[in-house]
Amino acid sequence: MTTSTDVPIEDWLAHAGRPEQARREWADTGVALLPLGQRFEAARLPARLVLAAVDTYDPLEITERLTRFLNGPAFFDGRAMGGTFYALMQPHRAGQVWKYQDVAPRLGANTYLGVPRMERVKPPGTHWVAPPRFPGDLCEPATVEALIGFGLSITQEAEL
Repeated sequence: MTTSTDVPIEDWLAHAGRPEQARREWADTGVALLPLGQRFEAARLPARLVLAAVDTYDPLEITERLTRFLNGPAFFDGRAMGGTFYALMQPHRAGQVWKYQDVAPRLGANTYLGVPRMERVKPPGTHWVAPPRFPGDLCEPATVEALIGFGLSITQEAEL
């Protein structure tokens, strides 16, 4: 059930595209296909990198550590092998370079992303691990890059 504090956040997310369509999709399936690039972008983070960075497999600990590390919204989609986390970020700025496009791509313009409704905060299905706290709440790209870099350093060290 959507709470009164979730309504402004969900409204903000819905306005990334066609708000009425997003609301219908959330009502029908729990996930709305939203366009990226204008209001926000996303980083596609392989679960192995995130789990290495947060150093736990416990769902509550993952939520706590990822929330603290990213200081912004992220959700999990377990449909792909191994699962994928998505961090919602500020749109790309001129001159900004994304260091990890080959490992954890930054998704922007001309891309759509299935974003869960606010009340989906646990499995099954696509769900928020760190829900947005207010309209416009987004991760800083540098913070997401730091998480990726840390996760890579842990996974590469483990491979040695």
